[in-house]
Amino acid sequence: MCRGVRASIWEKFKDNPLFDISSDHPSTYYEDMQRSIFCLCPLGWAPWSPRIVETVVLGCIPVIIADDIVLPFGDVVPWQDIAIFVAEKDVLKLDTILASIDMETVTMKQKLLSDPSIKRALLFPRVAQHGDGFHQVLNALAKKLPHDIMHTESSLDWTSGQLIDFAPRRN
Repeated sequence: MCRGVRASIWEKFKDNPLFDISSDHPSTYYEDMQRSIFCLCPLGWAPWSPRIVETVVLGCIPVIIADDIVLPFGDVVPWQDIAIFVAEKDVLKLDTILASIDMETVTMKQKLLSDPSIKRALLFPRVAQHGDGFHQVLNALAKKLPHDIMHTESSLDWTSGQLIDFAPRRN
């Protein structure tokens, strides 16, 4: 499924001091991501990966290495502005590609990543909040409805009910 991308990254960059990659999940995983400028998000074993969400939420610039990936909630998450996209065929040039990104671009992407609405759009809190992942999923589904029965606003407030309506039910 990952078309050799992960193996290529491991072989080429495992001993490179500019890359902090490992085959395990260290106890400092999230702290390491927060300290990093770029976080690799290679093609995974499935057409999705929690790493992309973790990267955005932790403020690390996602380096997406997955040709033809369809990223979630593109109408509210400006993927082209916050991420770096590297073609799978260029994975062995990662060090050169990332080193060539100017500080102005890095700063702009980090500033966009600090926007709480972008992080909120990718998260699913225990109690739904306006603009969260739950909200985004329902908006995406609503857009698939026939236009004659769909609400005319581009974003509906799915959380406009009473807070108790959105709390998990206990049996």
